[in-house]
Amino acid sequence: LDGHEPVGERYARTGEIPVPDDRQPSMRPDPQAGRVHDPTPVQLLAQRRRRPGLRLVQVAGVLLAIGVVYLVVSFWQVWSTGRSDEARPVDAIVVMGAAQYDGRPSPQLAARLDHALELWPEGLAPLVIVTGGNQPGDRFTEADASAAYLIDRGIPADVIVLEGEGSTTWESLRNVGEQVGDAVESVLIVTDPYHALRSRLIAESVGFEAYVSPTPTSVVTGSRELRREIGEAAGVAVGRIIGFDRLSGLTG
Repeated sequence: LDGHEPVGERYARTGEIPVPDDRQPSMRPDPQAGRVHDPTPVQLLAQRRRRPGLRLVQVAGVLLAIGVVYLVVSFWQVWSTGRSDEARPVDAIVVMGAAQYDGRPSPQLAARLDHALELWPEGLAPLVIVTGGNQPGDRFTEADASAAYLIDRGIPADVIVLEGEGSTTWESLRNVGEQVGDAVESVLIVTDPYHALRSRLIAESVGFEAYVSPTPTSVVTGSRELRREIGEAAGVAVGRIIGFDRLSGLTG
């Protein structure tokens, strides 16, 4: 018939059923199409090697974020404490030392002492404690200069206690605690605003019930004060973790 092999003969010969020329073979779905192949052992090994590194980066990122928040909170506490006057009746007013020049208080120390002179007539405490040692070659300690300044301006000498050995805030307040013992339990600390929070925390760490009355006439202002506040925020943040005694030993 017009050159075509009979269907029966082709089937008998090849086992195939021919498809008419005007029809396309049916498109059966490929069972492999769209299948997600399981990773090979090499791919699994590569994934395992990448995951610890990724986790390490994620953990580092979280820790960094926590650290930044911690520092920001510490800075805010330094700033806000320096602008809060907690003056109240206590066992003693403690004036933190600062530089002196051959027995004459520096402007920074004088501002602290002037604030103590303002507090004294209010009858908040029966004692005034002045702190601070000296530098090599100095004839006077910071405590000596402070005591002379206060006596010259009307505070009786017999109510002034000198701590003249400390070279850091922690050393001075620790020494004060050893000097006065149980006779002084609560203190009102007079210092610069940027220094107020750390001073209070250190005083509490050596056993005092501590409050602060920052001097309103500090000579440390503007960008100098901001730099000091940033440094104090770092000191407060670290000191709370490792202890202010250890921090003092590390920073001197």
